[in-house]
Amino acid sequence: MIEVLQAGLLTSVQDLGRDGYGPLGVSRSGAADPVALRLGNRLLANPPGAAALEMTLLGGTFVFHTDTAIVLSGADFGATLDGAPLPPWLERSMRAGQSLRVGATRQGARSYLCVRGGIDVPLLLGSACTHLLSGTGGFEGRALRPGDRVKVHAADAAGPRRRLDPRFAELLAPRRTLRITWGLQRDWFPASAQHALLANAYRATEECNRMGLRLAGAALELLAPRELVTEGVPLGAVQIPPSGQPIILFVEQQTTGGYPKVANVIAADLASVGQLRPRDEIRFELVEPDEARACIREQERLLESDELFVPAPAE
Repeated sequence: MIEVLQAGLLTSVQDLGRDGYGPLGVSRSGAADPVALRLGNRLLANPPGAAALEMTLLGGTFVFHTDTAIVLSGADFGATLDGAPLPPWLERSMRAGQSLRVGATRQGARSYLCVRGGIDVPLLLGSACTHLLSGTGGFEGRALRPGDRVKVHAADAAGPRRRLDPRFAELLAPRRTLRITWGLQRDWFPASAQHALLANAYRATEECNRMGLRLAGAALELLAPRELVTEGVPLGAVQIPPSGQPIILFVEQQTTGGYPKVANVIAADLASVGQLRPRDEIRFELVEPDEARACIREQERLLESDELFVPAPAE
């Protein structure tokens, strides 16, 4: 069991989400950075989608009431274990009574506390993830609070301790140039607007959450005023509201929408969206659908490779 002494800014239980329920109006939810979650779980010999604690911008303080092993994956939040620095991407043994403090982000937006065996909460539609907007799933359908006690699944001891090879950590690091393919309503925008999307930098605003990220930059105007009949929207869609400022739909997105979609972030770059902080600057790069598919295939190959890991130093 893990006791929460301080919960940080926004800490919730997340796994790889609820795929396949969009037609019922249920968005995927799950980890904002699924690459980080999967790598953390692999280091612990957990199933790839084992539930972990997702921390946003500011972590928490946790006391462990059982012997186990942990990995902090994703962004570096300057964590300490009983006061000693604990870097990310390193499997570390925990003894009952030890205290983990996860501070403020040094880079990126989200850090994951992965525990051997995974976090134990009731499943909803086959997933342990928290959907914050609807107050369902996870730990009582909400972000964690001081005093909460979170159960951990029992697990057998794994093999030798490992860490992520720094070469691959760099290769899988979040991107600031997000690759896109054109969206269904691309032809609603003049060539000048399409060029502006690719030629200009955009800044993530403070109006960013798990539902979507509002960007600030060059406004994109329609060829002519028109309205779109509400239709299904995919994860990563780049919608253009009347203000002309893009919105990237994210893991707790609405499953239908009426804003035109000029583009879509490719699947291989969605984890990078999850690591964007307010005021971070990004650019968009156009790729063809065949290249987008090749990118996700290569990412999947890397995530399944045993080359990712090297032996961890002695504790």
